[in-house]
Amino acid sequence: MKLVRKIFFWCHLVTGVIAGLIILTMSITGVLLAFESQIERFADRGLSTVRPPEGAARRLSAQALLTKVQEARPEAKATSMTLQANPSAAASIALGREEVLYVNPYTGEVLGEGAKGVREFFHAVTDWHRWLGMSGENRSTARAITGACNLGFLFLVISGFYMWWPRNLTWAQVKNVIWFRRRLSTKARDFNWHNVIGFWLAIPLFIIVISGVVISYQWAGNLVYRLAGETPPAPRGGPGQGQGNNSPARGNGERRSEGPQAEGGPRRNERRAEGAPDAQSTRDRARDAGAPGNQPLDGLDQLWSRAEQQMTAWQSISLRLPNAADAAVTFTIDQGERGQPQKRAQLTLDRKTGEIVRWEPFASYTTGRKLRSILRFAHTGEVIGIVGQLIAGLASLGSAVLVWTGLALALRRFRSWVARRSEGAIASRFDLET
Repeated sequence: MKLVRKIFFWCHLVTGVIAGLIILTMSITGVLLAFESQIERFADRGLSTVRPPEGAARRLSAQALLTKVQEARPEAKATSMTLQANPSAAASIALGREEVLYVNPYTGEVLGEGAKGVREFFHAVTDWHRWLGMSGENRSTARAITGACNLGFLFLVISGFYMWWPRNLTWAQVKNVIWFRRRLSTKARDFNWHNVIGFWLAIPLFIIVISGVVISYQWAGNLVYRLAGETPPAPRGGPGQGQGNNSPARGNGERRSEGPQAEGGPRRNERRAEGAPDAQSTRDRARDAGAPGNQPLDGLDQLWSRAEQQMTAWQSISLRLPNAADAAVTFTIDQGERGQPQKRAQLTLDRKTGEIVRWEPFASYTTGRKLRSILRFAHTGEVIGIVGQLIAGLASLGSAVLVWTGLALALRRFRSWVARRSEGAIASRFDLET
């Protein structure tokens, strides 16, 4: 037993030293990304709400809103639009990947652009979280590094809990490793913090990291389906394509239908965090640039009305404007907050007849797809709302402290080893001289 513990200890230490700085980067960026939607909403607060007119005033139709935007911003190309059930919420129209226009749904007045700087900031944070700030061809290497470090982090969480377990399971032993102690030396303090934080955050960290592995690697995503007794869906683009990316805080074949549409904006974080390949991101940008934008969408009002009737008590309805004139129209209907796939459904309607082409509520998913969808948003805690985000943010912050204290302990151990080697060499030289 002592030998097994020693093996685990040295594997834990070596893995932590090798992957520590990458894990620290992902942890710090993960804290920010856990609250991205709230921060963006706060930054847009002055534009995202309106005062409903008195009386029985009705909101303009979807097509009328697009027409108003076209008149006010002839150069703008809308890629998606979202309407909220809340009468005080402004309509939001996305222009590409980072820009969002807020529009008064009662008058069609363009209220202004959302906080573009904030979205660009989170764009950069996501790049560091997934690709260590790399760009171009270097991202493939960065994905491999972050994916490997995420796997290493999973081993650290599991092995750390094993080593935490006291040799003698008594209250005196347990108490020393489950709560912070005062008046300790720097080394003892780091050891105490490492144990206490690792214990209390072991479960949320395990969920965050295991979901990161599933997001990072296609084989892990496929394993979810196989464990559910299902055949994994074919990768997007056919066999051998659409390999998953490494993203510890954030595609497989099902993700096009599983992934959310724009919801008050281009939903950059969710699309990128689902692991869409670089090539796909490039295609998205090209698609956005060539989107029909404000071109009239025949029958949009009737289609939108059909979407409103499809699911009761909806909170928001989003539409990514189709590229081709004969393309089907897909709505995302949400009964919950952003990042809760269990409360979201997608409705695809025939553009000419208004007939349902596909209706995909969460209940219609297979078990494997449900698990895959939930794991994606368990990574940021969004799947259970703000409480889950708080837990995920705290766990990410705690993992940063774990890395810091772990590296500090490893450095002290290395210094002690060097000092002992030096003392041994001096003693040997003294013996030879005498």
